[in-house]
Amino acid sequence: MKKSKTILLAIFIFFTLRAQGQVPGPLKLIQTIPLPGLKDGDFDHFQIDLPGQRLFLCAEDNSAVEVIDLRVNKVIHKITGPKAPHSMAYDPDSKKLYVADDGGPSQVEIFDGTSYQLLGTIPMGAHADPSIYDAANHLYYVGNGGKQQKEDFLNISVIDTKSGKKVGDIRVDADRVESMAIEKTGPRMFVNLYNKAAVAVIDREKRTVIATWSIAQEGRNNGSMAFDEADHRLFIHAREPGKIVVIDTESGKVVTTFQSGGMVDDATFDPKMKRIYVTGVPFINVFEKSDEGERYDLLGQIPTAFHSITSILVPSLNRFYLAVNHHGETDAVVQVYQVVP
Repeated sequence: MKKSKTILLAIFIFFTLRAQGQVPGPLKLIQTIPLPGLKDGDFDHFQIDLPGQRLFLCAEDNSAVEVIDLRVNKVIHKITGPKAPHSMAYDPDSKKLYVADDGGPSQVEIFDGTSYQLLGTIPMGAHADPSIYDAANHLYYVGNGGKQQKEDFLNISVIDTKSGKKVGDIRVDADRVESMAIEKTGPRMFVNLYNKAAVAVIDREKRTVIATWSIAQEGRNNGSMAFDEADHRLFIHAREPGKIVVIDTESGKVVTTFQSGGMVDDATFDPKMKRIYVTGVPFINVFEKSDEGERYDLLGQIPTAFHSITSILVPSLNRFYLAVNHHGETDAVVQVYQVVP
């Protein structure tokens, strides 16, 4: 009996230490921000207002955008106009928040960044969801149309955030797009073609697709994307079979892959730390680029909660934010992590 107790104690200690060991060095939880008044349901994406020290969060299933003051780490407002907000752009010069919303009429809503009042809407095709903001040129790119519009192509609409007007459409021969990345030193934009297991390369100046890179030999259902522009590496997460596909953006060729399973919805590259943060369930996987060729080492795995797959890295604040859904008796919160060197 004593021997059995000793074995059980040893097993308990082993699993306790193992669980503790899953909170590694790359991220340290330092605070939790309550999100009061939310029911069960998913979040989608964050957006940052650095000059105003605010964080916006799309509470998709709660038909709201949460506004968080990062100076006090507290919710200061809830924008309740959007029906199913997915992604956003904030222009600090015009002080306007743009929200891609497909919950009623599919549209982009424009809110005053100070009063949070609705200023106007821009009609979109079906399923206005994935988007990316080119802050340097004040252009907001929003994917819409495609499968939910019963068409085999879609548009990436271009919105001028200074004028609040749509200034063009980029046709993409695919029925669903997901994450996008913008090249700051050139005119290209990279777009995940989810159902084609490929990446579209778009010339933003010509507003046309100039190349398509397949990842079908490595995986499918490519949703999340991160970009290391300095080293010309594009990181594509393929949900099937659960791995990162690394593409050389000079050649369009796959150079390596590495495992990162789970339900993933956000991926971010930190150029200062040379790290990739892959947010999913059950873990945030943190990888670091090795000095030895095309190798990316797993630094640690930070456990996440039920369907907590929405995150944002803010390098200038040395912070990583994770949205945790309301689920049953668990209240919705934003977890604040310090990035540890």
